[in-house]
Amino acid sequence: GAGIHAQLKMRYPEQQELLGSTSLIEALCLAHDLGHPPFGHGGEVALHYLMREHGGFEGNGQTFRIVTTLEPYTEMYGMNLARRSLLGLVKYPVTMSRVSAPTPTLQINCSRELKADDWVPAKALYDCDAAWFDWLLEGIPTEDAQQFIDYTPTTLHGKAKYKSLDCSVMELADDIAYAIHDLEDAITLNMFDKELWQQASIQLSELEDPWFSQQLHHLSQELFSPHPYERKNAIGALVNYFITSSELKFDLPFIDPLLSRNAYLPPTASAALKIFKQFVFHHVICSYQVQSAEYKGQQMIMDLFEAYASDPERLLPDDVRANWRNQQTETQAYRVISDWVSSLTDQSAQRIYQQLFV
Repeated sequence: GAGIHAQLKMRYPEQQELLGSTSLIEALCLAHDLGHPPFGHGGEVALHYLMREHGGFEGNGQTFRIVTTLEPYTEMYGMNLARRSLLGLVKYPVTMSRVSAPTPTLQINCSRELKADDWVPAKALYDCDAAWFDWLLEGIPTEDAQQFIDYTPTTLHGKAKYKSLDCSVMELADDIAYAIHDLEDAITLNMFDKELWQQASIQLSELEDPWFSQQLHHLSQELFSPHPYERKNAIGALVNYFITSSELKFDLPFIDPLLSRNAYLPPTASAALKIFKQFVFHHVICSYQVQSAEYKGQQMIMDLFEAYASDPERLLPDDVRANWRNQQTETQAYRVISDWVSSLTDQSAQRIYQQLFV
C-alpha cells in the first residue's frame, strides 16, 4: 500500500496534497481485515448463517463495527477514527438490508449439511451500525453521498459501485498481496508444481506485455528455484511491476476529490493480475487442503456459537455476559455473541472448542 501511494505521488505530483500521508494508507492496509473471523471464509459463512435472522455477518462490515464501536480505545467511539480513515476502510458503502438477496429457505438439520455457496453474505455494512455510516456520509456533499451508496444489482446480492481514493489504494494493495504473496506461500508449501504453473505462464505470455515478454522465463525459473532468495527476487519483481503500473483515474461522478479519483491498474497490468488471482483461487483457495481446513473451521464456529446461544449466562466470559445482559432485543443479544465468536483467533477458537466438546 505504501509502495502504491509513493508511486502515485511521484506520477502525479499535483495530487500529493490530496493523496495525504503514507501513515494513513498503512493504517488502512493494516486494519482492513480486522473483522475477519476465525477460519476465514468458513467462519464467515457459518456466522452469516447463524445470524441470518439478526442482520447477518460479513468481514468488512465487522471491520467497520470494530473500529467504530467495539474497540475499547474510547468509551463511546471505538478507535475514534477521523472520517477520512473510516471512508478508506469502507470497501462497500452499502447496508446489508439494501443489497442482500432474500434469505435461502433451505432446511438444514445439522451443521454438517451447511453448504458454503448457499450462504455467502452480501459485502456490506450492518444495519445496526447505520448511525455511524450516516455520520461518515455527513462529511461528503449531499449529492455525492446519494451517489456514493449506489449499487449494481446482480444475480445474487447487490454490489457496491464506488469507493474512496484511499480505499482504492488499499484494495489494489490487497489484490496484489492475494495474487502474488499467496502464490509464494503455495509454492513454498509445494501445493502445485512448475508444470501446473505453465498454464498461467502461457496466459501471461499471450498478453504481449513487454515486461512479461522479457522476464517471464526468468521469473518462472526463479519462482521454482531450490534457493529461497531467488524465489524472493521473483516475488519482489512481480510486486514491483504491479506497484509501478498503478495509475489514477479522474472521471468518477463526484464533486469531492476523494471520491472522484481512484487508483487502478491499466488494462494489460489488470489482465495480468487477474490471471494470477484466478490461478491462486483455482489451485490454492479451492484446493482440498484449504477447503478441508475451512470446512473444519466452519463446523467449529457453528458448534461454538450454538453452545453460547443455548446458555449464554453459563458459558460466555464475564465481560461479554455483562454486555449480553444489557441488550434490549434478541437481535442485539445475538450480535454480542457474534462479536465475541468472530473476535477469536483460529488458535483460541480451537482451544475453546477442545474445552467444550473434546
